[in-house]
Amino acid sequence: MRKTQSSYSKLLVALLLSFSIIFTQSTAFAASPDASATQQEDGAAQYKLFLKEKFDVSLSGKVTKGDFIEAVADILGYKPSGKEVAFSDVKPDSELYTAAAALYEKGILSGPAIQGEQALTNAVAVSIAVRAADLKELAYTYPAAKVNKALTKLNVKSSALGTKGAQEAAAAVDTGLLTADLYSSFKPKNAAGEQLINTLLGKVLITKGLYKKYIGYVNDGDIYAKLNNAYHTSDIIDAPKLQTLVNTALRQDLITGYNIKDSRFNANFVDSLSLIYGHSDFNHAIQLIGLLRSEGLNAKVQFEPKTSAFIFLAEWGTPGPNVVQIENGNYISYAKEYDLAFEFANAADKAAFQDVILTYAKKDKADQTGLIIESWWQPLYYSQTELKDYEVITNNFISDPDSPYTVNPFSLNEDSAKVIAGLKAIDPNVNVTPIQFWVDKPFYRYLHDEAV
Repeated sequence: MRKTQSSYSKLLVALLLSFSIIFTQSTAFAASPDASATQQEDGAAQYKLFLKEKFDVSLSGKVTKGDFIEAVADILGYKPSGKEVAFSDVKPDSELYTAAAALYEKGILSGPAIQGEQALTNAVAVSIAVRAADLKELAYTYPAAKVNKALTKLNVKSSALGTKGAQEAAAAVDTGLLTADLYSSFKPKNAAGEQLINTLLGKVLITKGLYKKYIGYVNDGDIYAKLNNAYHTSDIIDAPKLQTLVNTALRQDLITGYNIKDSRFNANFVDSLSLIYGHSDFNHAIQLIGLLRSEGLNAKVQFEPKTSAFIFLAEWGTPGPNVVQIENGNYISYAKEYDLAFEFANAADKAAFQDVILTYAKKDKADQTGLIIESWWQPLYYSQTELKDYEVITNNFISDPDSPYTVNPFSLNEDSAKVIAGLKAIDPNVNVTPIQFWVDKPFYRYLHDEAV
């Protein structure tokens, strides 16, 4: 959306004005550049952090079956329909009833007794997880020989689990719900430990498509192929309902630009370990990945497509493709852009990202050398959690409950109320949520109309 200062000075003037009102768009480890491309998937520690940050779910110590039932209902967002569900040991006024009823309606619990006060055992935790992950039909196809073959990895006899319990445990082994590091400690009647519980909940989220989304790691041998595929299969986003709103705002000079994103590509990374970096040039993305590798910064990577739109003045000459002319003779120009979401292994690596960008991807003078291709005067990268030497601005987040598309108008904090009021004047029913976050200082200065 933003061009280099030396090439498009007129366009930058307009964009500077637009951003003064609003700007829009929407476990890894540090390793040397020649590190192995094979990455280890997240484990119990990463699942634990994800559960805590995303759902405020934390299970440790003496965990009951009821605790686990409530956790499963929470992370899957299950609520009862309101139909009467009768349990022999859980009354409607019980704290456990809502979660138990929701899981009962989903076929995860069978009743009539819930036994929520009993200690959660390994066997019960696995059974609930298999059903919550929508794998029970698969499990119940297992004949005895297939069950016994899988259970040899656990050194457990099927008789210790019962017919269905044995099938569920076997399916948990084969599908990876129960990971190899848990095999030796799996004793069916023993109390479920923190490692097992967090792993099962994490695996349930993965199976249901509710965990993190990423195309790979910075250090993956095939990351460039994956990035190319993601970019070249993305296109201009068409979201008519939202665009009617923000295009009206453009026509009224309330804003001079906006970005649209597709929430189905959201990385859903852990906020405390992640950053988002936005740009328009694809070769810049390729070189950025190489730059991070060369600096020993590995991270999960998600490609999030976005489309920017801004006013192109008629006096600038013939516009490029993907434009719509408006009543005053100017144009709304649409451009294909992207965000790269990174999740680092630790806070130190996340903090180190800024030094790399300011050294090798931040333009300070015309014809500057020693930078990666198409580096911006005001690079854009931001965090949902506080970082030293970053500034706080606002995302006036616009969503549509009937579609996956969102508009993410960025503004200075002091301008947020004006932006929201203007949008609501166009559409009183618009869903706008102001969200404050931390952005790099060059971009913050850009919002203040400062050149660099």
